[in-house]
Parts: sequence; structure tokens; C-alpha cells
Amino acid sequence: MKSVAFLVFPNVEDLDLVGPWQVLTTAGVMTEKLKCYTVAKEAGTLQCSKGLRIIPDKTLSEMPKPDILLVPGGRGVDDALNDSATMEWVTEAAKTAEWVTSVCSGALMLLKAGPAQGRRITTHSNRIAQAREMGGAKEVVENIRYVDDGNVVSSAGVSAGIDMALWLTGQIFSPDFAIQVQKRMEYTPLPPYQDLWTDK
Repeated sequence: MKSVAFLVFPNVEDLDLVGPWQVLTTAGVMTEKLKCYTVAKEAGTLQCSKGLRIIPDKTLSEMPKPDILLVPGGRGVDDALNDSATMEWVTEAAKTAEWVTSVCSGALMLLKAGPAQGRRITTHSNRIAQAREMGGAKEVVENIRYVDDGNVVSSAGVSAGIDMALWLTGQIFSPDFAIQVQKRMEYTPLPPYQDLWTDK
């Protein structure tokens, strides 16, 4: 049974967390080979950026070495970047994780913590410039849903985490199985309005 740690913190972006959570917990239910946990610095209820409240499953000290690490983003990232305990945990957890992933501005935490250094990454379009200013990435890619570089996988903003998590499911198991997860979720995006990437 592989463990998946979803780092959470106050003002984490709701869909950054629950989109990939839906994908990977669905894969876990279908295979009984993945177990997902929310992990926070402290025990107790915390509130996401849009108001969703969650009770983390474990504290940082209770989950030192997940097999898969997922770092979401949101406006809470700015505080998390300056929290030494959280950043040290990301650094250490990433050293032994099979996969290290981020959604949205969570990529900034991977840059500062180390695992995204020297890798191609992406992040939310509003954070591209910040990621480049931080330095250390091999390349910060724009206008793409997700980027994989070795065992580090990062996605663009918010909903892109779903696509990244489906791709990751295909790597952990198989592309055919990831399609079954996608079907189980009935994830067939058909936005009613113009594609953001072509609306320039």
C-alpha cells in the first residue's frame, strides 16, 4: 500500500487539494493500493481559501516519509514559504518520495525546499514571474497543464491538478487504468466558453 501525503495549510486553494484528492482516492478505492492522507503542521480544523474546512489526518511529525508527496497552492503558500517547519518537512519528505508533485503555486514551495531545483516546472499563470525570480528551476513553462521532469511533476493552476493527478495515476499503474479512473469520475471537460490559452 503506497501512501500519498497531501500537504495542507491555512488558505490552501480548495480545488488544488480536492481535485487530485478525488483522482487518487478513486484510484485507491479501485485498487486498494493507494492510501491518501491530508497532512498539516498542527492538528485541528483549518480553512481553505474559499471556505472549505478540513481536519487533517496527520501532523507533519506523524508522516515523515510518504511514497508520494503532493503540495497544493493558493494564497496560503506565501505564509507556508516562510514557515521553517513546513518547508523542512517538504525537503525531507521529498528525499525519499517516489513522486514529488505540486499544483498551482505549490511549485514555489518545491523550488524553495529543493526538489524542483534544476527541473522543468510550471505553476499558476499569475505565479510564473515569481517562480522565475526565485531562480533554480531549469525552466518555468507557461501555457501548459502539467510538466514532468523525472519524479517531479508540477501543474498549472487549480483545475490543472486533476489532469496532473490522472497522468500520475497512469504512471503509478497504467494509462489504461487511469482512463478507467477518469471514466469513474466522469471527467470529460467541455468548457462552455473560450479556451483560456487561446484567448490572448
